[in-house]
Amino acid sequence: MMRPKRSLDTVHAFNLMVFCFIALFSSSVLGQGKIRRFNWEVKYEFRSPDCVQKLVITINGKFPGPTIKAQQGDTIVVELKNSLMTENVAVHWHGIRQIGTPWFDGVEGVTQCPILPGEVFTYQFVVDRPGTYMYHSHYGMQRESGLIGMIQVSPPVTEPEPFTYDYDRNVLLTDWYHKSMLESTTGLATKPFKWVGEPESLLIQGRGRFNCSNDLTTPRVCNASNSDCSRFVLTVIPGKTYRLRLGSLTSLSALSFQIEGHNLTVVETDGHYVEPFTVKNLFIYSGETYSVLLKADQNPRRNYWITSSIVSRPANTSQGTAVLNYYPNHPRRRPPTPESSNLRPEWNDTRSRLAQSLAIKARRGFVHTPPENSDRVIVLLNTQNEVNGYRRWSVNNVSYHHPKTPYLIALKQNLTDAFDWRFTPPDNYDSRNYDIFATPQNANATTSDGIYRLRFNSTVDVILQNANTMNAKNSETHPWHLHGHDFWVLGYGEGKFNESEDPKQYNRVDPIMKNTVAVQPFGWTALRFRADNPGVWSFHCHIESHFFMGMGIVFESGIDRVSSTLPSSIMGCGQAER
Repeated sequence: MMRPKRSLDTVHAFNLMVFCFIALFSSSVLGQGKIRRFNWEVKYEFRSPDCVQKLVITINGKFPGPTIKAQQGDTIVVELKNSLMTENVAVHWHGIRQIGTPWFDGVEGVTQCPILPGEVFTYQFVVDRPGTYMYHSHYGMQRESGLIGMIQVSPPVTEPEPFTYDYDRNVLLTDWYHKSMLESTTGLATKPFKWVGEPESLLIQGRGRFNCSNDLTTPRVCNASNSDCSRFVLTVIPGKTYRLRLGSLTSLSALSFQIEGHNLTVVETDGHYVEPFTVKNLFIYSGETYSVLLKADQNPRRNYWITSSIVSRPANTSQGTAVLNYYPNHPRRRPPTPESSNLRPEWNDTRSRLAQSLAIKARRGFVHTPPENSDRVIVLLNTQNEVNGYRRWSVNNVSYHHPKTPYLIALKQNLTDAFDWRFTPPDNYDSRNYDIFATPQNANATTSDGIYRLRFNSTVDVILQNANTMNAKNSETHPWHLHGHDFWVLGYGEGKFNESEDPKQYNRVDPIMKNTVAVQPFGWTALRFRADNPGVWSFHCHIESHFFMGMGIVFESGIDRVSSTLPSSIMGCGQAER
């Protein structure tokens, strides 16, 4: 989506005005926050994250990108230069609610026009609460090319966290493809349909190990001695406790994360404190973050394997490996056990994954009680369909696609023909007659860019229901991410959701709040949120290919409360070209 270049002088002048507004907002609403500035250049570079050379999107030469560290109430200013040469870009600040700044949520087609090659765009927003968050590209399926990183927000010094540790470390988990984003998206959008396939590798903190002796479908440079793919090493001091901030930005895969011989105590997820519980392995889905406490309490005379492995689908991808290095052992000293000795769960053990989800409760003393009742219930059936012979994912038989003019701009400027204002997506499906365990009897769906209009400050329940795909006896795991809000996770279940019986089992006492939640195969997940953040917000499956193929919706609420003076920097595409 190319568009005329904007005057950089105009953009910088307006950005200065917006910056002043946000600085005032942060100081008046959230106290004495600091201004933290970052200058980023986004460009492609040849790298070998798993020993196979390909083009990778870097930020200031780094992959993953630099970690943003801030304190609650700080204002983040990221001046981003797009040096991708032939690709647009937009960056989403995953888990940051963008209160008062909906135009900087970073979603192309929803809150902004994309950033053109050669342009400089300034994101400015306040981090309003502590926790572990992430950032990533939100333009097409560009995230799988490498534009990713972590955001670490600490609480004020006067509000200590309810757990103690000696050191703080980030670990970002991803899967990795050798084909380019353009190859993947072209295959998904063509007839006959060409699936992206399983990832070639799993990366831990941007590093993996592809077996160079394996046959490659296309000639590529594979060098096992390349320093880019040397294993990530996490060095620990015996007896110390480490907070590991884990984030997953996989394109497709659900993961199990484990550290040989060590327990992990879960204490935080998506910016909310968890009633602590201990696991041998942690299931983590794309878009989720967790903080776990690791005690370096094992034999200090050796190192240990850190591994990630794919669950929920029968992948042939080798596990990701890193090394837990006990100081003063050499960091490159291999653990004495085989890599495969690090026990991991069976890929199709759905019950264990569901049990972990049910174990996550809000920490005592930090419970935010949900409203007792909701004003609206929306049941979303996730299905695989076809539209004019093209394979798509659909929600209530509607497959979503972005408009050319971002919704935020269209709604504030009353551009009534910029998207289908007349179409209201359905709140339900024919649950009485639809068999979620069978392939769709009528596989045809429709496409739309219509949105859900929510009454401002109303309480909304969303039931996510998984069904069979176009393949017999197959249903997939879908991690759903909500922009601009957190939601209470009220419950999970197997089979078809019963609208009269299942709500009786909701957890209304101490449900965890999250921004991303998984829906298991042939199962359902219930969540509740308050539509109290004015703006236009995407809600979608966080699997890149699924969202690209239509698995998402858009919520609008309180649009009249959003300033009519939108930043000029977000304009320039569709009807906003004028």
